[in-house]
Amino acid sequence: MIMVYDYEYFKKEIYKLTTIDLNAYKEKQMKRRIDTLIAKHSIKGYDQYVQAIRVDSRLFEEFVNYITINVSEFYRNIDQWKYLDEQVIPELIQKFGKNLKIWSAACSTGDEPYSLVMALSRHIPLNQIHIIATDLDKQVIAKAKVGLYNEKSIANVPEDLKKRFFTQVGPSYKIADSIKERVEFREHNLLMDAYLTDCHLIVCRNVLIYFTEEAKDEVFVKFQRSLKSKGVLFIGSTEQIMKYKEMGYNRKSSFFYERV
Repeated sequence: MIMVYDYEYFKKEIYKLTTIDLNAYKEKQMKRRIDTLIAKHSIKGYDQYVQAIRVDSRLFEEFVNYITINVSEFYRNIDQWKYLDEQVIPELIQKFGKNLKIWSAACSTGDEPYSLVMALSRHIPLNQIHIIATDLDKQVIAKAKVGLYNEKSIANVPEDLKKRFFTQVGPSYKIADSIKERVEFREHNLLMDAYLTDCHLIVCRNVLIYFTEEAKDEVFVKFQRSLKSKGVLFIGSTEQIMKYKEMGYNRKSSFFYERV
C-alpha cells in the first residue's frame, strides 16, 4: 500500500526534477496515472520510482510524457472550429488587421496549432500567419515538428484542406511544410513560466480539466492579462470559466471568451 506521505514527498521531488507542480493537478486522477506507471515497471513505491527516474533518462521521458496527458486531434469539436472560422477570425481581422499574434498553449502533438494555420489560411495568406505553440513536454514538441499523423487524428479536417495540406505516407499522413513553417514551437510550463503578451487569440483546450479549480482560475487570469483588449480565448468543450466577468472577460459563446 502506497502511503499518503509518500506521495507528498514524491510531489516535492518531482517538482525539483521537472518543475511540474503536481499540487496543481487533481490528485485522484494524477495518482491513478502515476500508480499505473509504477506498477508497469514493478517498482515498489514512490521513493524507489523517484530514484529510478532520476538515473534513467528513458523512464524520466516516459514519466513526463505520460503525466502531461497528450490526447489531441485536428479540428477537435468541429462545430467550435466552424464558429472560429465564420465568426471569430473575421472579427479579429476586422479589429486588428491580418498580422495577428496567436498562442496555442499546451499544444501537445501539434494538431491544434496546425489546425489553426489551416483555418486562418482561408482568411490570411499563409506567409502572413505566425503561431507560437507551447507545451511543457519536449517529446510531444519533437513529434509535432515531424508532422506525421494517423487517419483518426485528421478525420475532422475539412476535405479541401486535407487534399491541399496532407500527403499520405504509408498508413500515416504528413502535413505540408508550408503549414509547419508557420508555427514556432517553444517549451513552456503554464504553472511556472512567464506568459506571452499582447495576444489577439489564445487557444488552450482540454488541458485545464486536469487542474484543480485554483490552478485553473490562476491560468484563466493570466490568459486574460496576455490578451489585448477585445482579444479572444478559445477553450475546450468540457471547460467553462465560472467567474469570467470577475476575471475581465465577456462570453462570446460557450467556448469563446473576449477580454473586456
